[in-house]
Amino acid sequence: MLERLEIRDYAIVEKIEIEFDRGFTVFTGETGAGKSILVDALALALGERADAVVVRSGAERAEIVAEFSLEAVPEFNAWLADNDLEGDEGLCLLRRVVDASGRSRAYVNGRGVTLQQLREAGDYLVDIHGQHAHQSLLKSSVQREMLDAFAGAENLAKEVSRAYSAWMSLSHAVRQFEEGSAEMEAERDSLSWQVNELSRLDFSLEGWKETLNEQSRLSHAASLIEGANYALDALIESDDDCLSRLASIDSRLLSLEGFDPGIASIRPYIDAAQIQLGEAAHALKHYVERLDLDPQQLQFLDARIDAVHTISRKYRIRPEEIPGLLEKAKSRLVDLEQSGDIGKMREEEAKARKIYADLAEKLSRERRKAAETLSVGVTESMQQLSMKGGSFDVSLERTGGGDAHGFEKVEFLVSANPGMPPRPLSKVASGGELSRISLAIQVMASRAQKVPSLIFDEVDVGIGGGVAEIVGRLLAKLGKDRQVLCVTHLPQVAAQADWQFSVYKEGGRSRIELLDETGRIDEIARMLGGLEITDTSRRHAREMLSSCTDS
Repeated sequence: MLERLEIRDYAIVEKIEIEFDRGFTVFTGETGAGKSILVDALALALGERADAVVVRSGAERAEIVAEFSLEAVPEFNAWLADNDLEGDEGLCLLRRVVDASGRSRAYVNGRGVTLQQLREAGDYLVDIHGQHAHQSLLKSSVQREMLDAFAGAENLAKEVSRAYSAWMSLSHAVRQFEEGSAEMEAERDSLSWQVNELSRLDFSLEGWKETLNEQSRLSHAASLIEGANYALDALIESDDDCLSRLASIDSRLLSLEGFDPGIASIRPYIDAAQIQLGEAAHALKHYVERLDLDPQQLQFLDARIDAVHTISRKYRIRPEEIPGLLEKAKSRLVDLEQSGDIGKMREEEAKARKIYADLAEKLSRERRKAAETLSVGVTESMQQLSMKGGSFDVSLERTGGGDAHGFEKVEFLVSANPGMPPRPLSKVASGGELSRISLAIQVMASRAQKVPSLIFDEVDVGIGGGVAEIVGRLLAKLGKDRQVLCVTHLPQVAAQADWQFSVYKEGGRSRIELLDETGRIDEIARMLGGLEITDTSRRHAREMLSSCTDS
């Protein structure tokens, strides 16, 4: 149940804080005073979309806080626990903040939540019936949704929609395969050839590097042998080779040490050079022994390199990209081979169709039961709402194979006069009749729902007189076991309420006041007689309130 609503800087509201009680509560006041703004603000706290225009001019942000007691909604307590959003025991705070820039933030029990989570929380707590409900009721989609809500089958309807989408997706895949099987077969053949061709190449990055290195060595083998032999000749094999000359130099310096000992410090360098050149000569001999001219191996390597470059040019890639291309082709080929099992695809489609059909049939059963109950209830209410002899019926017309909404088309039919056959609501009811039928449906739907708080925003538009009094009684009766809040212009409805708030403008800002007995008499007198309150209108108001209390 809604216990408190706090609104700051929303539209023409600067600051309003209202505490609510059980039963039937009405909001009254002159047009433009801001009655429906209260409902709009609460809707914002329940997850409605908003933008910067809701922020009061000159303010930085709008803020709405709604406090609920939870003794009547155990399912919501479970939802809070599942989402780690528990607060004080038995209470829940919903808070919405909208900045002047349009940025919005939502909170449940002080924790930030998504807009979707806020809406889910609101669905457990409040059901709002808008002032234009009787107009939207002419839409077949609204009629279907209202019947599903009355049947408590909203989640089942969503399951049916999801199952239908899954079935259609598989059905489309089957049709696509059947229509494009030739193209898929051609692609599969092309990929098979490509995979075989690339696999035969037996290409690897490591092997490619080794091939390039060996080909480079063999193609320059003659030059390498010639150069290495020239170096050997210069080092050790010629008449005047380097090592012989170094030995001669070392011997000459040795003979001079007797004349100058300083020569001795130079000789180690000569000795080191002899050692280094000797090792170089030994390494060159070993290199020349291993180095050979193998024209057949070189021819093989040249052919290998040419084959790799031919493949690279064919597929317009670098040699290093060949392994990736092969893996991609293999993966695509696997996908095609798996998707190519048309028998399996048809089997999956048949399973999806059965799942949809089972769910849709279950939804049909729930709709039939709800349609019967709703038809009887609304017909009874029509008799009370000055539509004697009229009847209401929910038509469920089978639609063949079904669609995302199930097996049937839902349509509300009405007979406004005795003996007239039921016809679609949009073609029969006048404006006033439509308002009364809409209200009867909404009252019936509200009885079937479990939410603890119901809000009716000027749903009594288009009615008056004795019918208005009956509407007030219906809402008051609904308020016996549910909290009912109603924005109304009708004194006959307001007089039936347990609590009455007056909404008025002061200094360009909306104000609200809980009326005592005297205040209620004056306010209902105003509603009866206009701006000027007379003794006669007060007497009528007092009598109206008294008769409602007695009943």
